[in-house]
Amino acid sequence: MPLQIIRNDITKMKVDAIVNAANNSLLGGGGVDGCIHRAAGPELLAECKLLNGCETGAAKITKGYQLPCTYVIHAVGPRWIDGSHNEKELLKSCYIASLNLAKEYGCKSIAFPLISSGIYGYPKAQALRVAVEQIGKFLLDNEMMVYLVIFDRKTYEIGDKLYSDIKSYIDDQYVDEHSDSLSLQRARFVEFEHACLEEESVPLSSAKQKSITEWLNDIDESFSEMLLRKIDESGMSDAECYKKANIDRKLFSKIRSDKLYKPSKPTVIAFALALELSLEEIQDMLAKAGFALSHSNKFDLIIEYFVKQGNYNVYEINEALFAFDQSLIGG
Repeated sequence: MPLQIIRNDITKMKVDAIVNAANNSLLGGGGVDGCIHRAAGPELLAECKLLNGCETGAAKITKGYQLPCTYVIHAVGPRWIDGSHNEKELLKSCYIASLNLAKEYGCKSIAFPLISSGIYGYPKAQALRVAVEQIGKFLLDNEMMVYLVIFDRKTYEIGDKLYSDIKSYIDDQYVDEHSDSLSLQRARFVEFEHACLEEESVPLSSAKQKSITEWLNDIDESFSEMLLRKIDESGMSDAECYKKANIDRKLFSKIRSDKLYKPSKPTVIAFALALELSLEEIQDMLAKAGFALSHSNKFDLIIEYFVKQGNYNVYEINEALFAFDQSLIGG
């Protein structure tokens, strides 16, 4: 998947470039900045001294030296004051400048820390949203593997209200696979009985009937065929769809070329969200790949929560999935 949120030490990332949350002097400091300078060795500081500093919101590039990356991109994020001193625009500019530098130098992969969210005091949930939005916009028009590297749980937050709302939804909807009470079984039986009665009361002539050929086509249609049909019906191009889904171009090519391709569940969900399918349509697409949404699965409940809210943004949903220690969607 082109954008991944991972928990790791950024100095250990084997990518073309890592981004350093630097200060204006570019001469090292605390937090991520200090860790990167120590891991890179004294040669990094020597090169940084030749750069004559860097303005807030801008970025400059050096070699990686003793780091496993080829380049270090030094981005100077804003200090948080109160949110009314151009902090958001400056933080956006950091990500844009860093990504453009990486592209200019031919980088295929890049790793970011959560810029300004440490000693510069930018609220973590807001810093995360800026990072995901700007990286997401860049990936719509560019091919690059981007990692957002979180060192530990303390450095990662989604909004308190969103976290609380999702947690409440999970608590309300979660059903243990093996804990059906007698009352719940009875309720399900009554619901099933009512559904059967309603079905019997609908005259065949008034129902929307499919031809035998259409039914057989639905049964025979593979996941790959269903996906390509849905993309055509949506009016999106293939590239628009797989980029919106946070899917790698090579993976999409495999799916397109192999009628019987068996995707992972997160990949199916990613495409379903990119196509903005209803919950019923999502279940249909999952069934083509041998999966289903379940109320005994927190991952599924989080997906269901966002769909019911009308939010199909794969990157924002991944923020929440990461916060709840669930697999990310994409591929």
